[in-house]
Amino acid sequence: MTHLEIGITGIVCALVLIAIRVPIGVALGLVSIIGISQLTNMHIAWGMISATPFDFAGTWELTAAPMFLFMGYLCTTTHMTQGLFKAMRLYLARLPGGLAVSSVVASAFFAAASGSSVATSAAMSRIAVPEMFKHGYDRGLATGTVAASGTLGSLIPPSVLLVLYGVYAQVSVGQLFMAGFLPGIASALLYIAMIIIRVKLKPSLAGPTAVTSSWQEKWDAFRHIWPLPLLIGSVLGGIFLGIFSPTEAGAIGTSIAALIAFTRKTLTQEAVKSAVISTAISTCSIFIILIGSLFFTRFLALSGVPSAFSNMILSVSTDTWWILLATTVIYLVLGMFIDSIGLLLLTLPLILPLIEGADLNLIWFGIIVVKLLEVGLVTPPIGLNVYVIKGALGNSVTLQQVFKGVAWFILMDLIALLLIILIPELSLYLPQSML
Repeated sequence: MTHLEIGITGIVCALVLIAIRVPIGVALGLVSIIGISQLTNMHIAWGMISATPFDFAGTWELTAAPMFLFMGYLCTTTHMTQGLFKAMRLYLARLPGGLAVSSVVASAFFAAASGSSVATSAAMSRIAVPEMFKHGYDRGLATGTVAASGTLGSLIPPSVLLVLYGVYAQVSVGQLFMAGFLPGIASALLYIAMIIIRVKLKPSLAGPTAVTSSWQEKWDAFRHIWPLPLLIGSVLGGIFLGIFSPTEAGAIGTSIAALIAFTRKTLTQEAVKSAVISTAISTCSIFIILIGSLFFTRFLALSGVPSAFSNMILSVSTDTWWILLATTVIYLVLGMFIDSIGLLLLTLPLILPLIEGADLNLIWFGIIVVKLLEVGLVTPPIGLNVYVIKGALGNSVTLQQVFKGVAWFILMDLIALLLIILIPELSLYLPQSML
């Protein structure tokens, strides 16, 4: 076989292994080692195994990922995210579909702190969804709101996906954080607008909530959640003003979270231990995928597949719209079957040479990719957030109800994606204004 044929065979084998539930990092690493040994020899393949993981894992920018993960887990274990939904409910429940709107805002804050879409959906499905069921909300609307809102953490910084993309694409993680902020907020506002309009047109979707609260109650609720906006604002403000780098921001954010928890007397030994263990598990999982994807990148580069793929796409047209359409189709289709981190690292070796060849802005394109990954978290047949909700709620809701409810939010995501593409300044204004 030619080098190109070996490369294509390797891609097919990797997808098959992933489809039969072989861990993504293992699948990519195994295919890459065998492929490189076929393209060169086994001695070179084993040399790569011994050198590449150590060199890559020592990349300074990657230290931001475990720091932000630790910050998020610490916020959760020290109960900093508790009371979010209750507080938002007091402020927003009077709006049409107020409980669903409150879920969107609470999920956005929770996702920004935790950096995990799955963790957000799991937590909010136990807090917000039962409350909406209790007040007669349509089951599709209630579950779809939480499933979709959990994905907001992928764009609203600090985001682990943006860190990984920045390291892999060799662009500024700080600029990516700033670039994702406005599109993330726009996505949340589109969700809220859709909920309000739907409930206005069909009031039976949301039962009466009849929440009355005094200013004293609202103030008391704010006292429980003020650390979260302070923490997020400190991290993003420091990056925007050029006071510290994203890597430093992760450590500073963790320190601020620990200090807040200490002053609130929730920084217990058990909370810290739980956060450390969760961070270690998540970090190891991510790094295994990262190293496997790095092997895969070397294998594809030797086979010539990225160049052939770029030439094939550009041979049809060099128009930006065609390139973005081809990329969108690839991510939407694969996103139905592969988790977001795995998909990001699986496709970047193929997609980045194409984007660089078309001379597109890598910051702007990174936000487009992460938005597409958000959509993949809720699209059938394997929308991970949907299955998380189903697992948390058991037999009280069916998969069909959740997927039906989330369809409206997928439509809003596609509108948000179109806005990001049509208005690049939505993503690029803040990065260009950074100090």
